Amino acid sequence: MTLTIRDIAEMAGVSKATVSKVINHYEGVNEQTKRKVMRIIEKTGYQPTFSAKSLATNKSGLIGLIYAGETNVKFNHPFFSEVISTFQKNIVGLGYDIIIFSNEPSIRKDVDYLARCRHFRLDGCLIVAGEEIEQAVMELDQSEIPCVGIDIKLSGKNSAFVMTDNLMVSQLAVEHVYEVASGEIAFIAGKKTSEISNLRLEGFLSAMKQYKQPIRPEWIAHGDFFENSGYESMKHILQNREVPKAVIAASDMMALGAMRAIKETGRRIPKDIKVVGCDDVEACRYSEPTLSTVKQDKQELGRIAAKKLNDLITKEECSEPSIVKPELVIRHSSMNSM
Repeated sequence: MTLTIRDIAEMAGVSKATVSKVINHYEGVNEQTKRKVMRIIEKTGYQPTFSAKSLATNKSGLIGLIYAGETNVKFNHPFFSEVISTFQKNIVGLGYDIIIFSNEPSIRKDVDYLARCRHFRLDGCLIVAGEEIEQAVMELDQSEIPCVGIDIKLSGKNSAFVMTDNLMVSQLAVEHVYEVASGEIAFIAGKKTSEISNLRLEGFLSAMKQYKQPIRPEWIAHGDFFENSGYESMKHILQNREVPKAVIAASDMMALGAMRAIKETGRRIPKDIKVVGCDDVEACRYSEPTLSTVKQDKQELGRIAAKKLNDLITKEECSEPSIVKPELVIRHSSMNSM
């Protein structure tokens, strides 16, 4: 027979509310009663049910995970998979489980995240930015549901966000290749609808002006953060009569694609064209040559997101954003010689 919280209360001679307080470590129960309830729980092997804990705390213990925009992009991109893996490890350690929301139009006709959060009585949501953010995300951000965004600026009273300093990402890359390539730098951005890409492009343009370097419109291209778009973008840049001495890509995957396009023309990396990416995904360490990049601290992003969401849920912290500093990682693709 499966025991219930009522059974434990009757055995201990206390109310169900008292048992719930003991189970969930609430104050207001004297030590003698607490020990008595715990002895019965241990003796019977009773396991609190989801509903018992939920009723006692008015919390479901569930977190929603929303990949805003293109779902497949986030599932497949190595940067986001590492960030989410760290977030999951930390949020589970705080006692939560995760529900992943689908926004595939072939599966769901609606993307009413707020209604679905209320239906499942979620304690909070993590929102990971995509290329194009649905209006439903903005509605959730402005609701009573605690939300934390990664790479998306949330503004709701119960929301916060964490992201890398994306202006600094490009500034570090420009500073490096300017020193080793004497300017003449191309840039491969993401989609024009991507806030992160636009910030990195802004950082590039600002740094180029700071170093008094000419900005060549024909050397600026747009991809989608994946390898093939970097390949196509670099091919387009190399069709110009003059080619750059260095190229910075707004993601490592696009940088790897750019390297493939450069090699196909017979040019050498880094002797003819130096290449720098952004993110520091694992593939950078195994490319030929190994790829220089501006590292985002993926573990720190995931850890902060988990802590910040828990703090919002428990009302322990105001909704202040967190900006994580990037770090330049120099490998063979941008060195003066190999």
